[in-house]
Amino acid sequence: MYKSLLALTVAFTMNLSSVLAQKGRLHVLNIKDAAALRAFFHYTGKDVPFISGHRGGVNKGFPENSIEAFENTLLHTPATFEIDPRLTKDSIIVLMHDATLDRTTTGTGKVGDYTLAELKKLHLKDVEGNVTPYRIPTLEEAIRWAKGKTVLILDKKDVPFEMTARLIKELQAESHVMVTVHNAKEAKFYHDRNPEIVFEAFVKTTEAMKEYEAQGIPWTHIMAYVGPDNKPELKSLYQQLNQRGVMCMISTAPSYDKLPSSQERDAAYKAIIRDGASLIEADRSIEAATAIQPLVQRKSDKQQFFGEIAW
Repeated sequence: MYKSLLALTVAFTMNLSSVLAQKGRLHVLNIKDAAALRAFFHYTGKDVPFISGHRGGVNKGFPENSIEAFENTLLHTPATFEIDPRLTKDSIIVLMHDATLDRTTTGTGKVGDYTLAELKKLHLKDVEGNVTPYRIPTLEEAIRWAKGKTVLILDKKDVPFEMTARLIKELQAESHVMVTVHNAKEAKFYHDRNPEIVFEAFVKTTEAMKEYEAQGIPWTHIMAYVGPDNKPELKSLYQQLNQRGVMCMISTAPSYDKLPSSQERDAAYKAIIRDGASLIEADRSIEAATAIQPLVQRKSDKQQFFGEIAW
């Protein structure tokens, strides 16, 4: 019974994926090098609001932290992607949010108890728990795929900072890979080893902002995560960061993505951009992108970074 259900699910999802791929064009980010990435994230006041897919975008039929999920989102909208690196038993970095396999794969137990070869035998599940034909990607596979298409933002999980910094340098990925840092000291660790790396930095308060300055982290290398709530108190922080050329981002994954109706979510996404954020990190990447589309400035100089390719 389980094998029959799995076969039907896999066949349906593969057919859906094939149809999308045959008919689609990917929305891509034209970012050639690290300097262009810094220019892309430089706040000008006439920027193009856009979406970052939380965990790679969470949409039915396409598992989180999968290359197929990235592609599905890019068929609808340009986007960056926040992803989650974890270590296997044999010290290979794969994409997986949880420390365990149960929720998002056909496996059980801890990611770190399995080798890459063992993990590659598993299938990924989508947001509704449906088994798909897709497999767990390595971080290197994702980085190589992303070049010329999008920007990956590496969250902080169980991978040593030194390994992350080394892989970015080895793959010459500073143009299309960013690192999430929770404080100024973490940013300094990476910046001292590779001054080309750009950060998604937690900057939720004025005090945190001053700590980055005290550590000598250039504002040209920072996109600021200011929290999950679109609250009036952010106005002053927006102003201070924008004056330093810094774009600000709100993550709706723990907050507005959970609103019960599409109308409520649509209003929340629009309000975030209207109230001062430059981008939204959302589980509902496609829905959020559709909501903010009317707010996109067509004459912005930032349009140079947005394009399409046949897929």
